[in-house]
Amino acid sequence: MVVFTALACMALHATPPNLVVVFCDDLGYADIGPFGGKLARTPNLDRMAREGRTFTNFHVSQPVCSASRASLLTGCYANRVGIHGALGPNAKIGLNPKETTLASLLKGKGYATACVGKWHLGHLPEFLPTRQGFDSFFGIPYSGDMWPLHPEAPKAYPPLPLLRDTTVVNPSVSPEDQKRLTGQFADESVHFIEKSAGKPFFLYLAPNQPHVPLFAGKGFDGKSGKGLYADVIEEIDDAVGLIVRKLDELKLSDNTWVVFTSDNGPWLSYGDHAGSAGGFREGKGSVWEGGLRVPCIMRWPGKIPAGSTTDAMLMTIDLLPTVASKVEADLPQNRIDGGDCWGIVSGKAEAKNPHETPADGYACYYLQNELQSVVSGDGRWKLVLPHTYRTLAGKPGGTDGLPVKYTQQKVTRPELYDLKADPGESKNLADDHPAELARLQALAEKFRSELGDTLTKRKGTANREPGRVP
Repeated sequence: MVVFTALACMALHATPPNLVVVFCDDLGYADIGPFGGKLARTPNLDRMAREGRTFTNFHVSQPVCSASRASLLTGCYANRVGIHGALGPNAKIGLNPKETTLASLLKGKGYATACVGKWHLGHLPEFLPTRQGFDSFFGIPYSGDMWPLHPEAPKAYPPLPLLRDTTVVNPSVSPEDQKRLTGQFADESVHFIEKSAGKPFFLYLAPNQPHVPLFAGKGFDGKSGKGLYADVIEEIDDAVGLIVRKLDELKLSDNTWVVFTSDNGPWLSYGDHAGSAGGFREGKGSVWEGGLRVPCIMRWPGKIPAGSTTDAMLMTIDLLPTVASKVEADLPQNRIDGGDCWGIVSGKAEAKNPHETPADGYACYYLQNELQSVVSGDGRWKLVLPHTYRTLAGKPGGTDGLPVKYTQQKVTRPELYDLKADPGESKNLADDHPAELARLQALAEKFRSELGDTLTKRKGTANREPGRVP
């Protein structure tokens, strides 16, 4: 009885785990060593994979910036929380502060919280990170290409600001300033870890690279010998290394869950300034796997099995409920779409995805508010609905930061793919599996009813409003 009581007290007073999420911008599936990347050297991410778990079937909810970030932070499909596409500098909306984010959930459990890097969920003061559960913010409010030097903007963007919390500390970020950002974001992250080491903390680091325009900092420009894109990847890898080594130095690694992933696939039209989707079809801006499937590594010594790999399907929407279960936090009162996937993350034998039921569609993939794809609960079957998508159609991408134009192609009737056997989506099996096709089409109707669909002119019954200003 004495031993039991002592162990129970230890459990009750155990320090809650720290959380570090690194969310890259337009990083391709095959850009880093653990996922077959050969262009750049990524020793720190290689180490993360050796000491943690790689997820080869990890997905975002939409293949574009703002929508993807909304899902990561809320556990919801982006359409449920009213965030579509990529918000521009003139947007009058943002993530509604009434939504529960990972930051507000953890802040409610006594965590120190920081957002470093690119935000892109509303640039107006009402929607900045410090209104969304973060104690502090240092970074840019939207993408680094939304500035006057954009190579093909239809009209000039305003100057790109750099903010600390809600204060503009640099009203017009220059190319030289952009070269310093990745290093500054890494230093800011390390400083936050140092000052927060005495209590549980959540660090959300969102580099604005390797999204164009590409910039490598001092000591990295030209370092790879394989071009600017490789230089940028090596600098991101170095930033991860600084964070992991600081956790080691402060003896925090054994109680820190580190997640590394990307907001969508590579922006292929930029060619040598874009990454690689590996063997997956298309890239950013499409609901083919190249746009949605992203690299993911998680490290938590003693909790996540070292040197392990899983092909179980997971999504960014699953992070919030999984974290909530580990810190014993209540789930948001508003409906969310993710599920607790700790069994898969921690490598438990026979762990099941909570979405894996015959009646459940795990993923509904929208572009803007058009439903374009549905995936079965076990992650095997993918229904691609009629829609128009952009493609290079075999053409090479651009050079030196200038894109080539996409061509438009149409899916004219529903297509069905077996992602387990054919992850490259090369063989349409719609005619061979009519029952599976019909089941997923019925699930598509369920999603249309809940979340709407502009293609079929449906208005959703269960989506919520974004934050708005008059």
